Amino acid sequence: MNRPFCVGLTGGIASGKSTVAKRFAESGAGVVDTDRIAHDLTRPGGEALPSIAAVFGAHCLDETGALDRKAMRAKVFADPQARRRLEAILHPLIRTEAARRVAAAREPYVILVVPLLVESGQYGDLCDRILVVDCDPEIQVRRASARDGADTGQVRAILAAQAGRDARLAHADDVIDNNDDEDALDERVRHLHANYLALAESFRRH
Repeated sequence: MNRPFCVGLTGGIASGKSTVAKRFAESGAGVVDTDRIAHDLTRPGGEALPSIAAVFGAHCLDETGALDRKAMRAKVFADPQARRRLEAILHPLIRTEAARRVAAAREPYVILVVPLLVESGQYGDLCDRILVVDCDPEIQVRRASARDGADTGQVRAILAAQAGRDARLAHADDVIDNNDDEDALDERVRHLHANYLALAESFRRH
């Protein structure tokens, strides 16, 4: 293998994926976040913007020349066909860049954060293990509404468009419960970090 041991981290909206990834990074893991890659691709001058503008029109860009994310988010969750068109542009670019960043990592192992890991089916060859961050859907709605300023109806629509909780858990090798208990979260990350270091060492030997 010409890449490090890689754990795919996923979970529904506002489940705490970024918080968990940060804890692993603080422990010494590499982190590749596909949301950050998507932001890079859609900021001013981003590689995805010409194709997005060609499909959706120049009005989908804001005054800085970046993707107007709030307007696009509302559009794609109201129109499944628009969501599929946007995904057809972004997903291959994100997948290619994620693979490049994973391969370039020099940490003992990599946490690859993919919110739509289960839905996309595009990262199986990169992930040696799948970690799901799980929490009660009502907590997700409350967190997302507070974080993004979105109304609860829009948050519930996003939840409905993602894989169901049971489907996501069915793909999990490991699960972190993130229902607001930070001490339990930290302990679970410490335990998994030690396990992933051991698995990464075995992966390198083979």
